[in-house]
Amino acid sequence: MTPFLPFLLYKNELVDAITMKNIGKLCIPEVQEYIPEKIVFIRNKFSLSQAALASIFNISPSTVQKWEQGNKKPTGASRKLLDIMERKG
Repeated sequence: MTPFLPFLLYKNELVDAITMKNIGKLCIPEVQEYIPEKIVFIRNKFSLSQAALASIFNISPSTVQKWEQGNKKPTGASRKLLDIMERKG
């Protein structure tokens, strides 16, 4: 959802202030793309091997290796899990 849609709904009195506040709580920030160096940094931050990270994400170790070499990029759930690890630990 674009940040302007809730504002337009509120401005045009289609939603009240309480609903607007709830919409704000539900909005999830966009997840960034992860470059190989950032993936290595996150993995090392938690002292994980490539195999251990792969196990946590339920993917193959070769996929983690490809991410870190820049041959492949994390997508979908893997990208969101990296974001959660980076932000929340």
